[in-house]
Amino acid sequence: MTTERRTFYPEIEPFETGMLDVGDGHTIYWERIGTRGAKPAVFLHGGPGGGSSPKQRRVFDPKLYDVILFDQRGCGKSTPHAGLEANTTWHLVADIERLREMAGFDKWLVFGGSWGSTLALAYAETHPERVSELVVRGIYMVSRPELEWFYQFGVSEMFPDKWERFVAPIPEAERGDMMAAYRKRLVGDDRQAQVEAARAWSIFEGEVITLLPEPETSGKFGEDDFAVAFARIENHYFVNGGWLEDGQLLRDAGRLRDIPGVIVHGRYDMPCPAKYAWALHKAWPEAEFHLIEGAGHAFTEPGILDQLIRATDRFAGKVT
Repeated sequence: MTTERRTFYPEIEPFETGMLDVGDGHTIYWERIGTRGAKPAVFLHGGPGGGSSPKQRRVFDPKLYDVILFDQRGCGKSTPHAGLEANTTWHLVADIERLREMAGFDKWLVFGGSWGSTLALAYAETHPERVSELVVRGIYMVSRPELEWFYQFGVSEMFPDKWERFVAPIPEAERGDMMAAYRKRLVGDDRQAQVEAARAWSIFEGEVITLLPEPETSGKFGEDDFAVAFARIENHYFVNGGWLEDGQLLRDAGRLRDIPGVIVHGRYDMPCPAKYAWALHKAWPEAEFHLIEGAGHAFTEPGILDQLIRATDRFAGKVT
């Protein structure tokens, strides 16, 4: 057996794409990659509001998997762009089920990182009978302490230069609640103020998700259309606590006991402190747990990517 570090599979194009009307005025873009009839899987992107990307396709062996990727409500190619109405965690959980039914899968491997881990856990705890395996990375519970760590006090102490740029659009008198101050601008009618706030919100996150600077990873966060959807939707979810009861995902982790799983987390993950991945590990001890040294938050970081692809390879029965 080789111990060579796993890396991305070659670039691959979807063999099928479409737009699914999920009601409430929303239509979501989906794509299907790999080999029709192979092992079913779904990839849940981060944010909320991040959208899917070609790199996300490349964590699955295309010969062994039949994978659905989709842009969650309001982002990517889904419409309406940056729409907040009827856009909650539980709408997305229902959308995942619609996609599974559309594809004709009885069960599928569920893969999610960052906000995608939140959504993956919410879906798996709601529909455990539909999850063959669960792979989660960059664990996020959307608790108040996690939100305050990132948007109020915590990451600010680690990245004072980047924090200074994050708070710049907000008058000092409003900085006691940065999420509320940003919400006012992100949902307001002043387009210039909205774009300025969206770029500052998004760039801050993009610059702190990797252990070392990665311009290729952080660059898209400064693009206006991406930033507006990302910031508006993410802020909308976080101001509302993800529509989750306090501690809900950990409380209900017992529902995962019969699902083979892998948890992967970077030791120096700034947006998502490792404490919460450790808590999930304790609540779901049956899952394999990997705390990656020398890694931050992004799934592209070598140690994180290695364990994610080891997981998808193994769950497809691939022996290397």
